Amino acid sequence: MQVLKQDIMNIISSFPEVFDIEEFMYKLYVLDKIKKGQQDISKGDFLTTEELRKEISQWFS
Repeated sequence: MQVLKQDIMNIISSFPEVFDIEEFMYKLYVLDKIKKGQQDISKGDFLTTEELRKEISQWFS
């Protein structure tokens, strides 16, 4: 998944002048996961709440 340069610029501009690189990397990671999730949703590749509940209930059977 590609992250747009503008998305990265927005993250950078939200930080103070001095910041922790690990926090920046975490925000990039989260942004990537959100973008991937949005792509999956647009492709219809997701579970409904009911499907997820059924799957989880099978874990404890």
